[in-house]
Amino acid sequence: RDTSVTGVQTCALPISADGTPFPTAFWLTCPHLVAQISRLEASGGVDRWSQASRDDPDLAVSLADAQATQRALRPELPTGIGGAAREGSLKCLHAHAAFALAVPPYELGDRILAEAGPLWPRGGCCTSL
Repeated sequence: RDTSVTGVQTCALPISADGTPFPTAFWLTCPHLVAQISRLEASGGVDRWSQASRDDPDLAVSLADAQATQRALRPELPTGIGGAAREGSLKCLHAHAAFALAVPPYELGDRILAEAGPLWPRGGCCTSL
């Protein structure tokens, strides 16, 4: 867990103990933020943000740059953030949110986080470190 940046994402090992590749470098750990992003996904967020990244040239560049960074971080995998294999397509908004928090600036991820609403619970952190 990397608390030096935001305290809500982990840096995952590239290969699990059983030898299976893990398809992303960063993972959300905050239950509140996971729930916020889950609501986006449940309301069609993956398709909506995939389309936005195809329609908006700035988001397309942001996604391409972030995918290239992900591939540089994880050269053993042919996929991008969250295991996405199709160019211009998103697979997991949680992975894009974690990437935005861990490797700023990432405009597409930042916009996903902005749509998610409050990133932190009103009363403070919902889990202890």
